[in-house]
Amino acid sequence: MNANQLSTRLERVADYLKGFQTIADIGSDHAYLPCYLALNNKMVKAIAGEVNDGPYQSAQAQVVKSGLSEQVQVRKGNGLAVIGDQDQIEAVAVAGMGGPLIASILEDGKEKLNGIKRLVLQPNIAAHTIRIWLVKNGFTLVDEIMIKEDDKIYEILVAEPVVHPPTYTAADVLLGPILRDKQGSAFKEKWEREVHSWEQVLNQLQKGKASKEKEIKHQELMQKISLVKGVLS
Repeated sequence: MNANQLSTRLERVADYLKGFQTIADIGSDHAYLPCYLALNNKMVKAIAGEVNDGPYQSAQAQVVKSGLSEQVQVRKGNGLAVIGDQDQIEAVAVAGMGGPLIASILEDGKEKLNGIKRLVLQPNIAAHTIRIWLVKNGFTLVDEIMIKEDDKIYEILVAEPVVHPPTYTAADVLLGPILRDKQGSAFKEKWEREVHSWEQVLNQLQKGKASKEKEIKHQELMQKISLVKGVLS
Protein backbone atom coordinates (compact mmCIF):
# COMPACT_ATOMS: atom_id res chain seq x y z
CA MET A 1 0.00 0.00 0.00
CA ASN A 2 1.15 3.54 -0.79
CA ALA A 3 -0.22 6.96 -1.72
CA ASN A 4 -1.01 5.75 -5.23
CA GLN A 5 -2.41 2.34 -4.32
CA LEU A 6 -4.53 2.14 -1.17
CA SER A 7 -5.77 -0.98 0.56
CA THR A 8 -9.35 -1.93 -0.29
CA ARG A 9 -10.43 -0.65 3.13
CA LEU A 10 -8.89 2.80 2.70
CA GLU A 11 -9.97 2.99 -0.94
CA ARG A 12 -13.59 2.63 0.18
CA VAL A 13 -13.03 5.36 2.77
CA ALA A 14 -11.55 7.55 0.05
CA ASP A 15 -14.60 6.96 -2.17
CA TYR A 16 -16.80 8.60 0.45
CA LEU A 17 -14.51 11.64 0.64
CA LYS A 18 -14.44 12.39 -3.08
CA GLY A 19 -16.18 15.63 -3.94
CA PHE A 20 -14.99 17.40 -0.79
CA GLN A 21 -12.14 19.88 -1.07
CA THR A 22 -11.13 20.33 2.57
CA ILE A 23 -10.52 17.11 4.47
CA ALA A 24 -9.03 16.10 7.81
CA ASP A 25 -7.71 12.56 8.32
CA ILE A 26 -7.34 11.90 12.03
CA GLY A 27 -4.82 9.23 12.98
CA SER A 28 -3.40 9.44 9.47
CA ASP A 29 -0.40 7.16 10.08
CA HIS A 30 1.62 7.39 6.83
CA ALA A 31 -0.79 9.98 5.36
CA TYR A 32 -1.60 7.62 2.50
CA LEU A 33 -5.28 8.56 2.49
CA PRO A 34 -4.93 12.38 2.24
CA CYS A 35 -2.05 12.01 -0.22
CA TYR A 36 -4.13 9.71 -2.41
CA LEU A 37 -7.02 12.18 -2.41
CA ALA A 38 -4.70 15.10 -3.18
CA LEU A 39 -2.96 13.23 -6.01
CA ASN A 40 -6.33 12.55 -7.61
CA ASN A 41 -7.71 16.07 -7.18
CA LYS A 42 -5.50 19.15 -7.29
CA MET A 43 -8.24 21.17 -5.56
CA VAL A 44 -8.05 19.09 -2.38
CA LYS A 45 -6.56 20.61 0.76
CA ALA A 46 -6.05 18.08 3.53
CA ILE A 47 -4.84 17.82 7.11
CA ALA A 48 -3.09 14.66 8.24
CA GLY A 49 -3.34 14.52 12.02
CA GLU A 50 -1.13 12.35 14.22
CA VAL A 51 -0.52 12.32 17.96
CA ASN A 52 2.60 10.10 18.06
CA ASP A 53 6.09 11.05 16.90
CA GLY A 54 6.77 8.02 14.69
CA PRO A 55 3.61 8.20 12.55
CA TYR A 56 3.84 12.00 12.50
CA GLN A 57 7.33 11.84 11.00
CA SER A 58 6.28 9.09 8.57
CA ALA A 59 3.37 11.23 7.40
CA GLN A 60 5.65 14.24 6.89
CA ALA A 61 8.08 12.14 4.85
CA GLN A 62 5.25 10.76 2.70
CA VAL A 63 3.87 14.21 1.92
CA VAL A 64 7.29 15.46 0.86
CA LYS A 65 7.96 12.31 -1.17
CA SER A 66 4.63 12.74 -2.95
CA GLY A 67 5.32 16.40 -3.71
CA LEU A 68 2.16 17.46 -1.92
CA SER A 69 3.40 20.00 0.63
CA GLU A 70 1.13 22.63 -0.88
CA GLN A 71 -1.96 20.44 -0.52
CA VAL A 72 -1.43 18.31 2.57
CA GLN A 73 -0.44 19.65 5.98
CA VAL A 74 0.79 17.21 8.61
CA ARG A 75 -0.07 18.35 12.12
CA LYS A 76 0.79 16.83 15.46
CA GLY A 77 -1.99 16.85 18.02
CA ASN A 78 -4.61 14.82 19.83
CA GLY A 79 -7.64 13.93 17.72
CA LEU A 80 -9.63 16.81 16.28
CA ALA A 81 -7.42 19.36 18.04
CA VAL A 82 -5.34 19.49 14.83
CA ILE A 83 -8.23 21.28 13.09
CA GLY A 84 -8.09 25.06 13.32
CA ASP A 85 -11.03 27.46 13.07
CA GLN A 86 -9.59 28.87 9.86
CA ASP A 87 -9.44 25.48 8.10
CA GLN A 88 -13.14 25.26 7.18
CA ILE A 89 -12.97 21.49 6.99
CA GLU A 90 -15.85 19.86 5.07
CA ALA A 91 -15.20 16.18 5.79
CA VAL A 92 -13.42 14.22 8.52
CA ALA A 93 -12.10 10.66 8.32
CA VAL A 94 -11.13 8.53 11.30
CA ALA A 95 -10.06 5.03 10.30
CA GLY A 96 -8.33 2.00 11.72
CA MET A 97 -9.13 2.42 15.41
CA GLY A 98 -11.53 0.82 17.86
CA GLY A 99 -15.08 2.14 17.93
CA PRO A 100 -14.85 3.44 21.52
CA LEU A 101 -11.67 5.38 20.68
CA ILE A 102 -13.25 6.92 17.58
CA ALA A 103 -16.32 7.88 19.63
CA SER A 104 -14.11 9.49 22.28
CA ILE A 105 -12.18 11.43 19.63
CA LEU A 106 -15.45 12.79 18.27
CA GLU A 107 -16.73 13.60 21.76
CA ASP A 108 -13.54 15.32 22.92
CA GLY A 109 -13.38 17.48 19.81
CA LYS A 110 -17.02 17.90 18.88
CA GLU A 111 -16.77 21.70 18.90
CA LYS A 112 -14.51 21.24 15.85
CA LEU A 113 -17.35 19.54 13.97
CA ASN A 114 -19.47 22.66 13.53
CA GLY A 115 -19.92 23.11 9.79
CA ILE A 116 -18.72 19.60 8.97
CA LYS A 117 -20.66 18.07 6.09
CA ARG A 118 -19.57 14.44 6.43
CA LEU A 119 -17.87 11.97 8.78
CA VAL A 120 -16.33 8.81 7.36
CA LEU A 121 -15.54 6.42 10.18
CA GLN A 122 -13.94 2.99 9.96
CA PRO A 123 -13.83 1.20 13.32
CA ASN A 124 -11.96 -2.07 13.69
CA ILE A 125 -14.28 -3.17 16.51
CA ALA A 126 -17.42 -2.07 18.37
CA ALA A 127 -19.04 0.06 15.67
CA HIS A 128 -22.17 0.27 17.84
CA THR A 129 -20.42 2.77 20.15
CA ILE A 130 -20.06 5.16 17.20
CA ARG A 131 -23.71 4.80 16.20
CA ILE A 132 -24.75 5.72 19.74
CA TRP A 133 -22.53 8.82 19.65
CA LEU A 134 -23.81 9.91 16.23
CA VAL A 135 -27.47 9.85 17.24
CA LYS A 136 -26.77 11.70 20.48
CA ASN A 137 -24.86 14.41 18.65
CA GLY A 138 -27.04 15.30 15.70
CA PHE A 139 -25.78 12.98 12.96
CA THR A 140 -27.53 10.39 10.82
CA LEU A 141 -26.03 7.50 8.90
CA VAL A 142 -26.30 8.02 5.15
CA ASP A 143 -24.47 4.82 4.25
CA GLU A 144 -22.74 1.83 5.80
CA ILE A 145 -20.70 -0.85 4.10
CA MET A 146 -18.94 -3.97 5.30
CA ILE A 147 -15.94 -5.37 3.43
CA LYS A 148 -13.62 -8.34 3.85
CA GLU A 149 -9.91 -7.89 3.29
CA ASP A 150 -7.13 -10.32 4.27
CA ASP A 151 -9.64 -12.41 6.24
CA LYS A 152 -10.64 -9.39 8.32
CA ILE A 153 -14.07 -7.78 8.14
CA TYR A 154 -14.36 -4.00 8.36
CA GLU A 155 -17.31 -1.66 8.73
CA ILE A 156 -17.33 1.84 7.25
CA LEU A 157 -19.89 4.31 8.58
CA VAL A 158 -20.77 7.48 6.68
CA ALA A 159 -22.65 10.14 8.65
CA GLU A 160 -23.91 13.65 8.00
CA PRO A 161 -25.41 16.28 10.33
CA VAL A 162 -29.18 16.41 10.56
CA VAL A 163 -31.69 18.57 12.43
CA HIS A 164 -33.69 15.62 13.74
CA PRO A 165 -31.52 12.53 14.37
CA PRO A 166 -33.25 9.18 13.81
CA THR A 167 -34.33 6.80 16.53
CA TYR A 168 -32.43 3.52 16.31
CA THR A 169 -33.62 0.17 17.65
CA ALA A 170 -31.24 -2.13 19.53
CA ALA A 171 -30.74 -4.06 16.28
CA ASP A 172 -29.95 -0.82 14.42
CA VAL A 173 -27.30 0.12 16.95
CA LEU A 174 -25.62 -3.28 17.08
CA LEU A 175 -25.85 -4.31 13.44
CA GLY A 176 -26.28 -1.00 11.62
CA PRO A 177 -29.62 0.27 10.26
CA ILE A 178 -28.36 0.22 6.67
CA LEU A 179 -26.16 -2.86 6.91
CA ARG A 180 -28.96 -5.00 8.31
CA ASP A 181 -31.05 -4.19 5.25
CA LYS A 182 -28.21 -4.91 2.81
CA GLN A 183 -27.05 -8.15 4.51
CA GLY A 184 -24.16 -8.95 2.19
CA SER A 185 -21.87 -11.95 2.51
CA ALA A 186 -19.39 -10.17 4.81
CA PHE A 187 -22.25 -9.10 7.08
CA LYS A 188 -23.54 -12.65 7.42
CA GLU A 189 -20.06 -14.05 7.99
CA LYS A 190 -19.24 -11.50 10.67
CA TRP A 191 -22.40 -12.02 12.68
CA GLU A 192 -22.37 -15.79 12.35
CA ARG A 193 -18.83 -15.65 13.80
CA GLU A 194 -20.02 -13.39 16.61
CA VAL A 195 -22.94 -15.65 17.50
CA HIS A 196 -20.63 -18.67 17.56
CA SER A 197 -18.22 -16.79 19.86
CA TRP A 198 -21.01 -15.70 22.19
CA GLU A 199 -22.36 -19.24 22.38
CA GLN A 200 -18.93 -20.47 23.42
CA VAL A 201 -18.84 -17.84 26.18
CA LEU A 202 -22.29 -18.99 27.32
CA ASN A 203 -21.00 -22.55 27.60
CA GLN A 204 -18.13 -21.35 29.77
CA LEU A 205 -20.47 -19.31 31.96
CA GLN A 206 -22.50 -22.41 32.73
CA LYS A 207 -19.46 -23.96 34.34
CA GLY A 208 -18.36 -23.08 37.84
CA LYS A 209 -20.12 -21.27 40.62
CA ALA A 210 -23.16 -19.13 39.86
CA SER A 211 -23.05 -15.40 40.61
CA LYS A 212 -25.02 -12.24 39.96
CA GLU A 213 -22.37 -11.06 37.51
CA LYS A 214 -22.57 -14.32 35.56
CA GLU A 215 -26.35 -14.09 35.40
CA ILE A 216 -26.21 -10.54 34.04
CA LYS A 217 -23.61 -11.54 31.43
CA HIS A 218 -25.70 -14.57 30.51
CA GLN A 219 -28.79 -12.45 29.92
CA GLU A 220 -26.87 -9.88 27.86
CA LEU A 221 -25.42 -12.56 25.59
CA MET A 222 -28.76 -14.31 25.18
CA GLN A 223 -30.37 -11.03 24.14
CA LYS A 224 -27.66 -10.31 21.56
CA ILE A 225 -27.77 -13.84 20.15
CA SER A 226 -31.55 -13.68 19.83
CA LEU A 227 -31.37 -10.24 18.20
CA VAL A 228 -28.73 -11.26 15.63
CA LYS A 229 -30.37 -14.57 14.79
CA GLY A 230 -33.66 -12.75 14.29
CA VAL A 231 -32.08 -10.41 11.74
CA LEU A 232 -30.12 -13.14 9.95
CA SER A 233 -33.20 -15.30 9.59
